[in-house]
Amino acid sequence: MPPRPLTAKPSPALAGECRVPGDKSISHRALMLAGLAVGESTIQGMLLGEDVLATASAMEHLGATIERGADAWHVWGRGVGGLREPAEVLDLGNSGTGARLLMGVLAGQPITAFLTGDASLRRRPMNRVVAPLLQMGARVTARSGERLPLAITGTAEPLPIHYELPVASAQVKSAVLLAGLSAPGETQVVEPQDTRDHTELMLRAFGAEIAVERSDTGRLTRLTGQPELTGRRVNVPADPSSAAFPVVAALLIPGSRLRVPAVGMNPHRTGLFTTLREMGADIVFENEREEAGERVADITVSAGRLRGVEIPAARAPSMIDEYPILAMAAACAEGRTVMHGVGELRVKESDRLAAVAEGLAACGVDVETGEDWLAVHGQAGRPRGGATVAAQLDHRIAMSFLVLGLASEKGVTVDDAAPIETSFPGFADTMRAAGADIAEA
Repeated sequence: MPPRPLTAKPSPALAGECRVPGDKSISHRALMLAGLAVGESTIQGMLLGEDVLATASAMEHLGATIERGADAWHVWGRGVGGLREPAEVLDLGNSGTGARLLMGVLAGQPITAFLTGDASLRRRPMNRVVAPLLQMGARVTARSGERLPLAITGTAEPLPIHYELPVASAQVKSAVLLAGLSAPGETQVVEPQDTRDHTELMLRAFGAEIAVERSDTGRLTRLTGQPELTGRRVNVPADPSSAAFPVVAALLIPGSRLRVPAVGMNPHRTGLFTTLREMGADIVFENEREEAGERVADITVSAGRLRGVEIPAARAPSMIDEYPILAMAAACAEGRTVMHGVGELRVKESDRLAAVAEGLAACGVDVETGEDWLAVHGQAGRPRGGATVAAQLDHRIAMSFLVLGLASEKGVTVDDAAPIETSFPGFADTMRAAGADIAEA
């Protein structure tokens, strides 16, 4: 795909309602669990980005029947342990979530499958996921770091294990739990810090027996293996990680007032909103409700002055994908913002710490970085901008710097905005509808 550069220029005030796509994390999990369930599942509000479409294609190759209707997707599953061996290589595109969770699914199937992805995904190590799956009986053949492309051979009866995560990771936790569905016994996962719990909530909704409690070493999740999952209706809320971009843009552009409806408010995903409020942001949650076990609210945000804050490492799991856009808010704030515990950003779609630091520096913002921290010296208003930033095939880096461009003095160009389609299809059009000045470079 040829590069698609975009330029964001200093923007007039944003206004009106801004609808963002369905939650990517929940969409992946809904497709996989529907494929492992017996009977029909109906999924409404699912993200139609490239990442999720890659997961849908993989589940079809594994034997699930999937139909896309006008208002919803319909999935007929094959039951736990009932997936078929795919004749094709499963290409997960840019999706680390899709690849890692699918490896957990495959570990509990007596089949062999080959997984690959795009250039960005093939650079990302999978060893954290592979380690517990090997303990459970799966076999994996891969390059150093267990990088894609790889082959995985699962087992009909994986061993139920007690696994303590060395680093908090919802993806690794979810992979172990998904493999544990086929295990004859109880699979246990302990995480040192709470991470997003979409997998646990959805497993319970599909009929699995799952319990969560506190242990001496962290949060313990227990899954009873070999359940019969039953197809159900899933309503996917708007993605809080996608909502972060128009929310921060509205905070930074003077005179803006924007409403973002039906956003997922899972407490393990709202660290950004907590942090922005600490920085002085005017963010109001309205019409709070619950849909399919997930908390949802409408968000109204108004522009205003922000101040720098210090963000504890313990908050990182609840906002790990939002640090790039938070760094843009910090660049416009008054004072210094320090983000601790962000080393995980170095092994995302790109080295996001490096990408953020290099891009901000090019836009005239002073930045300091360490192995596990990032400090941004705010400009107390509009940063200079005027740079072309390398997105490094990373959708969140691209969107973050486009938002900075809207709030800058001279605008910002992103060298390739094509990866945005993986998580926020139509991002530029959505932002333009709210008043943003974003155009082809």
